[in-house]
Amino acid sequence: MRSEMKDPEIAYRRRWLTLTVLCISLMVIGLDNTILNVALPTLSHAKDLGGLGASGSALQWIVDAYTLVFAGLLLTMGSLGDRFGRYKFLTFGLVVFGIGSVLSAFAPSAGVLIATRSLMGIGGACIMPGTLSILSNVFRSPGERARAIGIWAGVSALGVGIGPVAGGALLTHFWWGSVFLVNVPIVVTALVLGYFFVPDSWDKTTPRLDPVGAALSIVSLGALLWAIIEAPSHGWTSSGILAGFGVGAVLLVGFFVWELRSSSPMLDLHFFQNPRFSAASAAIMLVFLALFGTIFLLTQYLQSVLGYSTLKAGAILIPQSAALMIFAFLSPRWVVRFGNKAVVAFGLTMVALSLVSFVTLDVGSSALHVILVSVLMGIGMGNVMAPATESIMGSLPRAKAGVGSAMNDTTRQVGGAVGVAVLGSVLSSHYGPAVASRLAGKVPVPLITAARDSVGRAVGIVNDPAHPVAASIRAEVVSAAHQSFIGGLHLASLIAAAIVLVAVVGVITWLPARAVDEQDEADLQSRQPEPVGAAAATNVGNLAVALERE
Repeated sequence: MRSEMKDPEIAYRRRWLTLTVLCISLMVIGLDNTILNVALPTLSHAKDLGGLGASGSALQWIVDAYTLVFAGLLLTMGSLGDRFGRYKFLTFGLVVFGIGSVLSAFAPSAGVLIATRSLMGIGGACIMPGTLSILSNVFRSPGERARAIGIWAGVSALGVGIGPVAGGALLTHFWWGSVFLVNVPIVVTALVLGYFFVPDSWDKTTPRLDPVGAALSIVSLGALLWAIIEAPSHGWTSSGILAGFGVGAVLLVGFFVWELRSSSPMLDLHFFQNPRFSAASAAIMLVFLALFGTIFLLTQYLQSVLGYSTLKAGAILIPQSAALMIFAFLSPRWVVRFGNKAVVAFGLTMVALSLVSFVTLDVGSSALHVILVSVLMGIGMGNVMAPATESIMGSLPRAKAGVGSAMNDTTRQVGGAVGVAVLGSVLSSHYGPAVASRLAGKVPVPLITAARDSVGRAVGIVNDPAHPVAASIRAEVVSAAHQSFIGGLHLASLIAAAIVLVAVVGVITWLPARAVDEQDEADLQSRQPEPVGAAAATNVGNLAVALERE
């Protein structure tokens, strides 16, 4: 049956089955990105309390080790998929991701978990660009392709929504490693169905690989993230942190210089001369910065400040993901009516408003209050993801669908990694000194030292039955930790809102209102269907015309 998928017409008839498999493959990525966040407070607990004793910076690295490797390898893996076969690399990625998940589930320490998460990042970097580039291959009609990308974006949101509640349910009955083992049956399902329903394709004109560019991108981003994450504990002006920023900046400049001069760059920087590509990439990067960063903080707020169980904390985030999925699916229709620029700018504005409204959250906020704030963000993101993704794919040549998909995914992962690092460090920089100030002279110094690491550590240490603490001291520590965390959360959310507002200005300035002019629409009418093997990269204007005629 696998041989039947080599027939373009059979592959075309089964395109919706192909999309189903691609969505299953994509779901494991979206699921993993969020299911772990619910487990972070548990991982911060001591080993005798069922955790790993992870420090605040270790928690950030457990999240960012995955996203750093993922982001650093996406463009390279997208190019390799174009060269050797997108289905082959999708399959390879699923296998590596599954192995990494099993190893992560049984990691004996935070350091080992960080390493196994990096392995999962390699697998994810092969999976995600493959899903979108294969999708662009099998859907010939611009109208169908628009709907398929809307579904693709919606399923991405579905994974985001299922993750927290699935993590909560698993942690209620099993140990923290179960949040990784849940990936295995999904991976196996995708592998089996992919064998029967996913066609292979490649770009015969793919240039040489760029290992130097890949290495520079990973090391430069890694150095910068290390400096951002470790700055709260070492001091922002310490020699090591300044050296980290310096090395990262120099290597990042070196990456750009290398890519401009390379005959076969992993990232053709000339793509950014297209305002549609640049504005859409920036919009996706910054909106995922806000999403990943705030979910990282929000799960800790729900469990360690409001005292919700893992299951309830996950359930509260479901409405946000439902809103994201619904509006991602509907957004192509809004693009038809109002134009790409208006829809993306509206979505980013909603995200910024949601972030500003985080300042209304407090130690006594209700579940409904949290839901309303997070749903507003979901509505905004839903109106950004699909239109911006289609803008990236539509601004590149068809043969470069793998690179376009990888660029779309890279902006997501880089934005997410930077979001966790920056917002987490902003909170930590405020939280640690604030806790120490509130508790100075009131509780023993060793307790202050432990409490200032993270709110999860503070709450866990005073509730540890193995080391009883007087009720008055417990109340003092918990109150100081909660108030300090809230102050850091407010500061981090306002900084994130300011960053997203910069994206709004960029979209209004540079993203075209419509992707094509009347002449391009006329070209669309006369264009014949492309072969299935050619990667699809149409634009939003073409999609609008096709949708209106359907």
